[in-house]
Amino acid sequence: MEYQSEKQVFRSRISVLLIATVFAAFTSASISILRNKAYTEMYVLACPFLLLVFLFTGIRYIISGNTLSFKIGFICGWSVNIADMLSVERSYNPLSAPAASLKRLCIHFPKNKKFPYLLISPAREQDFIKALKRINPNLCVDLPEKKGIWRIQDWDI
Repeated sequence: MEYQSEKQVFRSRISVLLIATVFAAFTSASISILRNKAYTEMYVLACPFLLLVFLFTGIRYIISGNTLSFKIGFICGWSVNIADMLSVERSYNPLSAPAASLKRLCIHFPKNKKFPYLLISPAREQDFIKALKRINPNLCVDLPEKKGIWRIQDWDI
């Protein structure tokens, strides 16, 4: 079934915890570089920091027709057929993923697909799930919201 709709774009959730970790690492390295007055190294250190900022702020998930794809800035990533999705559940899996947060969605696919699952973290989760369900009404969704003082992963923008 081909679902025709306009393109919907969802930005990635950005974790305050991840930003604080990256900032702390670069700050500690910057202090020793500045103490040694090695200003050239400061420029070298700034490049990966700016790249990480670009990566964190540029992640987008795009639903167009029956396809879910992602982009980081101008770089196009993978795309998958939404009709192939089996289920969506909450995940805090720290594996590498196009997600700027540890509070993620794990999308499962049939065993015969190239990837068994994808980890993503759209900021407007409920709207994202509704858009997926409009295209694939058979999609099983299990997203319990765990609250509490120890849920540091929930510190998202």
